[in-house]
Amino acid sequence: MNTKALFAEFIGTFALIFIGVGSIATNYIIRGGLTETIVDLAAIALAHGFTIAVMVSATAAVSGGHLNPAVTFGALLTNKIDLKNALGYIIVQCLGAIFAASLLKLAIPLEILQAVNIGTPSLGGGATPLMGLTLEFILTFFLVFVVFGTAIDFRAPKVGGLFIGLTVALDILAGGPLTGAAMNPARYLGPALMGGGLQYFWLYWIGPLAGGAAAALFYHHVLEQKGGDNFRSREIEESQPTIM
Repeated sequence: MNTKALFAEFIGTFALIFIGVGSIATNYIIRGGLTETIVDLAAIALAHGFTIAVMVSATAAVSGGHLNPAVTFGALLTNKIDLKNALGYIIVQCLGAIFAASLLKLAIPLEILQAVNIGTPSLGGGATPLMGLTLEFILTFFLVFVVFGTAIDFRAPKVGGLFIGLTVALDILAGGPLTGAAMNPARYLGPALMGGGLQYFWLYWIGPLAGGAAAALFYHHVLEQKGGDNFRSREIEESQPTIM
């Protein structure tokens, strides 16, 4: 197992949760408790998108910059990473998310975190669990599709991190008020365990994992060229379990 890759995944996922939840909390402070306006949504979407863009770019050479169990699961199903490394990635991604959420309690006043439910994704806007599950599936499908198209495919331009970050921001703009647009089981797990509540644990794991799997399998079997498979196989053989 690639220890350096595990550290990279931990730090990258830590940053996503720390900056993501931190942006929700500080936006609440700046807006004086006023929430759910277009200003709030745009700011939070950009904070998440920028963080993914820079952290995927920073960790791509070491771990592939998954930073998301849904991405890792899709990579596993398409033989971009082996089972041992995939399990390691998912474990450290979740640990990074939990650690970030716990440190937020030391960095931000507790009453502010409680007011925003520690930034835990949740259903809103009248969305039912089925609607939430469907939306998380579709949003994560878009995200993982872009990951494959801009970073995994050997034909892709070497700027995948930017486009992946933009996709996160776009998905939040579309689904943030309805589900929080998690698109990432770890993004939900960390804040939920630290006090946000685990009521919809199943939704924020099944939706993103299924959406990521569908996107990965579709891209791999329909759009990806065989040369891409050979390219990635050589990477794995060289003990670099990366997808980007």
